[in-house]
Amino acid sequence: QAQLVESGGGLVQAGGSLRLSCAASGRTFNWRKMGWFRQAPGKQREFVAAISWRGSNTYYADSVKGRFTISRDNDKNMVYLQMNSLKPEDTAVYHCAASWSSILSEGDYNYWGQGTQVTVSS
Repeated sequence: QAQLVESGGGLVQAGGSLRLSCAASGRTFNWRKMGWFRQAPGKQREFVAAISWRGSNTYYADSVKGRFTISRDNDKNMVYLQMNSLKPEDTAVYHCAASWSSILSEGDYNYWGQGTQVTVSS
């Protein structure tokens, strides 16, 4: 069975940085893209960023463009989310996800990690 495990969350002050990691394991042969999503208390899950399986292409939500960077380490089968210039509104549980679809978008994700908490203080 495929598995996604996030790590790297924590508490930072506004303007600070965090780097989230997502480790993929198991039968991932049919995965074509990876993504990051977040969900704050009382709000719907929000798309953050996506990357093609080999890391050739990326796609970002407007709210994080220029501040966040998604990347891959293909040898280690890892996906990262570098978050800079963090704002209190970035506070949420961040989940990584995988998709069978190669279309780089916020939709069609099939596998989800348990999430890691990111808290940005003001």
